[in-house]
Amino acid sequence: EKQVFQLRAHMYQARSLFAADSSGLSDPFARVFFISQSQCTEVLNETLCPTWDQLLVFDNVELYGEAHEMRDDPPIIVIEIYDQDTVGKADFMGRTFAKPVVKMSDEHYSPPRFPPQLEYYQIYRGNSTAGDLLAAFELLQIGPGGKSDLPSIDGPTDLDRGPILPVPLGIRPVLSKYRVEVIALEHQILIQPSSRTTRKTPTSALWSSGSKCPHPTLDNQHTFASQDLPENELLHPPLNIRVVDCRAFGRYTLVGSHAVSSLRKFIYRPPDKKAQHWNMTG
Repeated sequence: EKQVFQLRAHMYQARSLFAADSSGLSDPFARVFFISQSQCTEVLNETLCPTWDQLLVFDNVELYGEAHEMRDDPPIIVIEIYDQDTVGKADFMGRTFAKPVVKMSDEHYSPPRFPPQLEYYQIYRGNSTAGDLLAAFELLQIGPGGKSDLPSIDGPTDLDRGPILPVPLGIRPVLSKYRVEVIALEHQILIQPSSRTTRKTPTSALWSSGSKCPHPTLDNQHTFASQDLPENELLHPPLNIRVVDCRAFGRYTLVGSHAVSSLRKFIYRPPDKKAQHWNMTG
């Protein structure tokens, strides 16, 4: 018995990926395989924590079997992460697997199963772990009414990204503005922003005892950047730090790297003025 579906792969973010380039970074993209179809996310340059924020739609997926079998035991989705090279083929960085949440045509698209929630999938490179993928997958049966009966894809829209669809509202995390401050006590360090909130190439901040600070009004060992991060602290990407050796003609050689896996203990929350006033007057 033939069943026809649409697969929606909500590819939001990856973190702590394998450093494939000599710079200690990668140019990652994800390829999603399902049955006989595959699609890729866009390539994000020089990052180990790409925020693709991209919805991949697989139309007219034909599966054979009983309807209840499709709902309870859908086929496996394979996701592979690659590093895009300027010359030659892309380098394999890791692989993970996922099962989609299935909605049959006679079911309602409503909580608690829908819309699906983002979750982390462990990426493996051989027998070793190679990062995490933050994504959600849903398989929607196309009934007699055709695709018009499928739940709509609710924004947001980004005209600068052309045909690329962002992860819809209700699935994408709610973002808040954070100010990330870094104080370098010694050595020369290169800080690479962990997440991408725009499609532009991110810039790095370089400090050394003899270089000019990117923020001249501050001490040259102190810098900051504003980032839109999820309100859910469990979804915060790590902070990646690279130590480099400055060579002649503006060249850099990687000395080492470190990842601060969780920023939770560093978060400063301003005191609640209303609560303070209540305690003083009460």
